[in-house]
Amino acid sequence: MSIIIDETTKLVVSGLTGREGSFHGLRNGAYGTDLVPGVTPGKGGQEVEGVPIYDSIAEAVSEVAANTSMVFVPARFAAAAINEAIDAGCETVIAITEGIPVHDMLSTYWKAREQGVRLIGPNCPGVLSPAKANVGIIPAQFFEPGRIGVVSKSGTLTYQIGNELKQAGLGNSSIVGIGGDPIVGSDFIDILELYENDPETDLIVMVGEIGGDAEERAADYIAANVSKPVVGYIAGFTAPPGKQMGHAGAIISGSSGTAAAKQQALEAKGVRVGTSPTEAAQIAAEIAATL
Repeated sequence: MSIIIDETTKLVVSGLTGREGSFHGLRNGAYGTDLVPGVTPGKGGQEVEGVPIYDSIAEAVSEVAANTSMVFVPARFAAAAINEAIDAGCETVIAITEGIPVHDMLSTYWKAREQGVRLIGPNCPGVLSPAKANVGIIPAQFFEPGRIGVVSKSGTLTYQIGNELKQAGLGNSSIVGIGGDPIVGSDFIDILELYENDPETDLIVMVGEIGGDAEERAADYIAANVSKPVVGYIAGFTAPPGKQMGHAGAIISGSSGTAAAKQQALEAKGVRVGTSPTEAAQIAAEIAATL
C-alpha cells in the first residue's frame, strides 16, 4: 500500500503545454503514472506527445475520470488552477508552482479543507510511491519500493536521504514533499496520520527546516498518536538568526524556530534526530534492521 497516489491515480496536468509542465508531466507518465490529459485553456484539441489537451479540468474529470491534478502554471494563475481542480471534483491536488501569493493561498487552503480535497504544496516537489506512481519533480531513480515513509519540506534533502536508504538496501512506501511556503495544503501532521494508518509503512522519516513551529507541533502529535518509529532531520543547524534561508517559511527569530530548538522538541518526544541527511539515513537504517 502507499499514500496519496498509487496505481489508481489518473493524473491531469494543468500547464502540460508549458516547458516545465510538459517535461515533468511526460516523465511522470513514462514512469507509469496514468497521465490522462493535460489542461490549458484555449488549447483544447491539441496534443503533447500523444497526450490530449482539454480546455478545463472539469472536462478531464467527466470524460476520462481524472482524480488527481498537478498544477504547473505561473504563480499568478496557480491558485485559480487549484480552485478549478477542487470544483471539478479531483480528490487530490498537487501544486508544484512556487511563489503563489499568500493572500491567494489563504482562501484556497480553506476551500480544499472544506471540500475534503487533499492538497499537497504549493512550492513542493510532489509525491512518489515507488513502482506505482510519480506526480511531481521527484527523481524516481533515487528510490526503491520499501516500507519507510518520508515526509519533507525540502525536495533535494529528501532525494539525498532516499538515495542513501537505497544504497543501504532499503526502500520507501511513499515520499511526500509538503512544500516550504508559509501556507501549504498539508502539513507534517496530516501526512504522519496517513503513514500511521498505512499497513505497509513501518518507519517514518520526517525532514524539517528552520522557521515556524510545524516540527514542534508534529512532535506533540507523534507522542500522542504515532506508534511507529519516527526519525527526524532539521535543515539549518548553521543558519544565522533572522535570515530567510531558501523557503519562504524558513526564517527564525531569536531562539524560536531554530534547528536546535526543533531537535530538542522532537527528541523530548522520543524522535531520534540526525544532524545531517547522512546521519538521519543511518539512524533509519539502524531502526529498520530491528523491525
